[in-house]
This record gives sequence, structure tokens and C-alpha cells, in this order.
Amino acid sequence: MTHRESLLAISKEMADINYESTLNRCEEALSEGVKAEDVVKALAEGMRVIGERFEAREYFLSELIMTGEIMREAQVILKPHLDIRQEKVLDRVVIGTVEGDLHDIGKNIVASLLSSMGFEVTDLGVDVPVEKFVQAVREVKPRFLGLSALLRATVPEMGRVIDALKVAGLRSKVKVVVGGLPLNEEYAKRLGADYYAQDAWKGVETIREESREH
Repeated sequence: MTHRESLLAISKEMADINYESTLNRCEEALSEGVKAEDVVKALAEGMRVIGERFEAREYFLSELIMTGEIMREAQVILKPHLDIRQEKVLDRVVIGTVEGDLHDIGKNIVASLLSSMGFEVTDLGVDVPVEKFVQAVREVKPRFLGLSALLRATVPEMGRVIDALKVAGLRSKVKVVVGGLPLNEEYAKRLGADYYAQDAWKGVETIREESREH
């Protein structure tokens, strides 16, 4: 198998979310002399297809969860072969579910996928008070802050976090991405957010695309 064929096979297995096959293909490619950086690009191409299938409702949250698992395992395989000098943290991200809300599936998917892509993610967990978000922005100095909520009653907490960032003089230093079932584009704007993510994948794509532009 040529190097190109190996990379195409990795992309296909990733896109089809074949756990063992994807990891086996990665190991085989490395043993054949394929550069680890090229394997990373092949995995990213597979993830691009996964995103398209998710948006087309061919894939669902369970598939995104598995995608994150595959990427974490692939990182373990690839890390010893990557040139550490060329490794670069894309951007810092702080993420959490607002106070009063204990739902974390979407948040966990976003955190997992962003980590696998090279972002430095600080996950504050669930039921996070306003002050903890502000403290994390002050200390971590992230480029992005992700706020998640599933309950309609807890969505106003997002606005309180954003207002608290203004009072602390930190609002201009971070891009706020909000996501959750009760939200829509208009509501997100009223809260003062920079971006609205209608689902986990959109949150990942929004942060990745914005990061690429800077």
C-alpha cells in the first residue's frame, strides 16, 4: 500500500467511525514510514466528513462521543512520533455548564473534540457559578469561553456570566460561545454572546474556524 493509499484508508475508517480499524491503520501507516503529521491530517479529513454527516443527521451524539474516543487513542499512538518542537496549542478554551444545570453530554463532546484537535481545554464541569467562570478567564486567559445549558431556567445565567466579565474588565479579552437546547441565534445575541452553537459539532466548528482566522 502506498503512503497515499494508507492516508486515504485512515480518513475513510475515521469517517465511518470504525474504532479499531482507524487505530490499526494509524499504527500501520507509521510502521510504513508515513509522517505522523500526515496521519493527523488524514484523521482531520475524516472528522470533516463526520461533521458533514452529523449536520445531515446521518450521525448523532453517540457517534460524536465515539469520535472523541478514537481521537484520544490516536493521540497516544501519534505523540511519540510527532516533532515536539512543531507541536502548537491552537488556542485556550474554558468551558462549563452554568449554575443550576447538571447536563454535560454536549459540553463533554465539545471539550473532548477540541482537546483532540490541539486546543488547551479547561473544563470547569457542571453547575458552575458566575464567579468561577470569571476567575478562570482571569487566570487561564483563554481565547474562547464556552457556556452550556439545557434547562430554560438556567439560560439567564449565561447573561450573568457575560455581565460579570464586563464588570471585571475581561469581556473584550474572550470570545463567548453559548449552546443549549433552549437557545437560538436571537436569544444568544440578547445575552451578549459572540457566537451561538446549535449543537456540539457546531460549537467545535465555530471555535476551530474562528481560531484559524487569527
